[in-house]
Amino acid sequence: MNILDKIIFDKQREVVLKKSIIPASQLESSVFFGRETISLSQKLRTSSTGIIAEHKRRSPSKSVINHSFTVEEVVKGYENAGACGISVLTDGKYFGGSLDDLLLARASVNIPLLRKEFIVDEYQILEAKAYGADLILLIAAVLTREEIKSLSEFAKKLGLEVLLEVHNQEELEKSIMPSLDMIGVNNRNLKTFEVSLDFSKQLASQIPDDFVKVSESGISSIEAISELRPYGYNGFLIGENFMKTDNAGEAATEFIRKLK
Repeated sequence: MNILDKIIFDKQREVVLKKSIIPASQLESSVFFGRETISLSQKLRTSSTGIIAEHKRRSPSKSVINHSFTVEEVVKGYENAGACGISVLTDGKYFGGSLDDLLLARASVNIPLLRKEFIVDEYQILEAKAYGADLILLIAAVLTREEIKSLSEFAKKLGLEVLLEVHNQEELEKSIMPSLDMIGVNNRNLKTFEVSLDFSKQLASQIPDDFVKVSESGISSIEAISELRPYGYNGFLIGENFMKTDNAGEAATEFIRKLK
């Protein structure tokens, strides 16, 4: 069993437990459930930088990245830096995140928030809406075409945008459908954790222009973004590059300043 299989196995058990503790009706009565969401796809289409900055404490491949910042410090720093949106890791066991991180982020900034999570159930999409997210991530590697369709359509009904993550041609081909807003190519192989920008380059021409193209993982330099822009990418998700510094907001500010 590879790391991704382990994460999904644990996530399915976690969702069953959560459903038994907090009913869907409680999530639907949350103060944020009725709020109008902010479109990340629109922001990316008109941005000159396209940076989606990430709040990420640790990962299975890197262990601890940074535990010294508060969520508020990080997300306010990202917003002030000019990020188009913020990705907030909410998985606890493998990434050290939580839904409370998403809630704190929502209370602190007024730009689009992505709930970065391993979504396997509609219940998690209700959680995303209830805790202030504007969009969700769906990972093609762990979902069937039917699951991608039902989960993405459910998200759209709630007013959430959908970023679908793919790693290869096969995942892309099974996933393209109207209920997606953005297609992200993860440059990290989730089974081996190797990183290469070639993933984004190879798949770029296969992604229809109806979708905003996002490149994820392994982007640590201005040069990498300059390399990917000719392939039609409007969004660039950057996490560890900012989080591993002494001040994530300042690192993002400097990076975005150089991009402009």
